Amino acid sequence: MEAFCLRWLLLVWQCFIIPVWGLDSYTAAVYEHPAVLQLNSMTPSTREEALKHMQKNLDIYQEQVHEASKQGVKIIVFPENGIHGFQNHRNVLYLYLEPIPDPNVVEWNPCLHPTEYNDIEVLYQLSCMARNGSMYLIANIGERQACELSDPQCPPDGRFQFNTNVVFDSEGNLIAKYQKWNLFILEPAYDKPKTLQHVIFNTPFAGKFGIFTCFDILFYEPAVSLIERYGVKQIIFPTAWMNLLPLLSSVEFHQAFASALGINLLAANQHHPEYNMTGSGIYTPFDFPYYYNMKSSEGKLLVAKVPIITSIRNHSLEQSESQMASAFLQEQKGEVKQGQTDLLKNSVSHMDGAEDIFHALMMFDNYTFIPLTGVQGNLQVCSNNLCCHVAYKYANTPNNLYALGAYDGRHTLDGIYYLQVCALVKCAGSGYDTCGQSVTDASDIIDFKLWGNFSTRYIYPEILASEMKIYRADSKGWNNNDFYMTKKEMSAGLVTAALYGRWYEKD
Repeated sequence: MEAFCLRWLLLVWQCFIIPVWGLDSYTAAVYEHPAVLQLNSMTPSTREEALKHMQKNLDIYQEQVHEASKQGVKIIVFPENGIHGFQNHRNVLYLYLEPIPDPNVVEWNPCLHPTEYNDIEVLYQLSCMARNGSMYLIANIGERQACELSDPQCPPDGRFQFNTNVVFDSEGNLIAKYQKWNLFILEPAYDKPKTLQHVIFNTPFAGKFGIFTCFDILFYEPAVSLIERYGVKQIIFPTAWMNLLPLLSSVEFHQAFASALGINLLAANQHHPEYNMTGSGIYTPFDFPYYYNMKSSEGKLLVAKVPIITSIRNHSLEQSESQMASAFLQEQKGEVKQGQTDLLKNSVSHMDGAEDIFHALMMFDNYTFIPLTGVQGNLQVCSNNLCCHVAYKYANTPNNLYALGAYDGRHTLDGIYYLQVCALVKCAGSGYDTCGQSVTDASDIIDFKLWGNFSTRYIYPEILASEMKIYRADSKGWNNNDFYMTKKEMSAGLVTAALYGRWYEKD
């Protein structure tokens, strides 16, 4: 039997894992940056004062590039708004902006040719950092672009102001720029670009990279489109992400996005716990080193080896091969307990507690909930056309209230997008009205299978445990018309387990 297991595992490796992962890897870094902010939003009053402010952040960037170069980093990513901070007044933001030529039209190395354009002090320094550090460098800066008032899209002040990422190669050449498409409600000083951009750049060490920014990740364009339509396997993701529990903390959702779509995601966040901003990571389909710290005021340079993915497959549609191999070998060794095997069966014999259904707000949406009662059980709750199910078993006597929630509808508060969500959440207190509130600590260990009859195929499985620990599902995928995931024997208390579905076509 042991010889058979080894042969089976070798077959899985040869047929599945090797085609997904290349034999090579590269070293990447993301920097979670506690940006030096300009506290008075109505200052500075001159370009010189803006440059003085930005220089404080650029000096920190230079230190991180130097440290990264000592570790053999090939590519480094800095966060959104990391250089100029959060400037919400249009005229104040303008003082921080620089003209950025189109790299598809102009070949330019700002470090070697700094006099070709005016007001490019920031671009010059970033270019020299990349060149001196011999690494690809991605930073987010503000861009200004003059326009004719006769253009109906031109703002009244005669200029566009874009939230722009710039990409420099290891020689300091400006090789790509991306103007943010999906602006958040807190970015009134920026303009939306005239056209949607799918920005891809090539590297000698890992092939193609795509790039988008923060709020973009919640929409099909350009985020999912880059991956599905253009076959991009590595994504650069500068962000200034404000964590919103229980479903949209940075590390929770970004890891789920990378895992579901089978890509590498290099996510660099700002570090400002006072604004609920923290959480950066180097996420891959099979590993996800990350940093999340709400207690410290220090930044973090996260460095990791990143396997090169040589083929794309949609991991949300199937159980990963490594998980299949692990489950198979456990069963052969008799390590799966009978009670847990029964828990994870595809069908359930009965449903409990239908009379206990209640409603509560979660993430500003009106979820339909049903509480977990008893040490184990099977529950169902529905919202419009979505019905969510959970089969669960506590490891010990329950200490806290948990509930299964369902939501099938349009989210409208901070953007308009359509959701289908099944979520098993720890409630903040003993009352039903606390279900869906922000929670970070838990002590209850729960084995579960969570599933629902989703109408969308874009489903991002999340498992968040106590103290912001991220887990991957033991198995996940489609079973007939239901998408499911399972998890057992966690070492930390469960905070949230969610199947976060995005029905992009209904936005």
